[in-house]
Amino acid sequence: MRLCVCLVLLSLILCASADVPFLTRGAHFVRDALGGAHDMLRAYQDMREANYKGADKYFHARGNYDAARRGPGGAWAAKVISDARETWQSGLSGRGAEDTRADQEANAWGRNGGDPNRYRPPGLPKKY
Repeated sequence: MRLCVCLVLLSLILCASADVPFLTRGAHFVRDALGGAHDMLRAYQDMREANYKGADKYFHARGNYDAARRGPGGAWAAKVISDARETWQSGLSGRGAEDTRADQEANAWGRNGGDPNRYRPPGLPKKY
């Protein structure tokens, strides 16, 4: 018990005297990651709402693009979410490796700053 109290106090002292920019960078990363996760969710919700044939890759690219624009935390969140979704989808949905490969290509395109409109299907409402 005493050891735990000592470790907590030591941690508090170290945090109080820590390099502030390091903590600020960490806070920015977390903020960007949360914002990036929100961007990914918004793109998914828009995709479901649009329910437009052939728009899947556009929404993949757009979600990754929006998330990555937030900074390293947003790009990290976009990669983690995209990879998890594609792993789950390829294993359970039966859509196949080709669809997964095309989704990952659109994900990487958006995450690397490419214009999501490359994947925009003709006729998709301007709202999206």
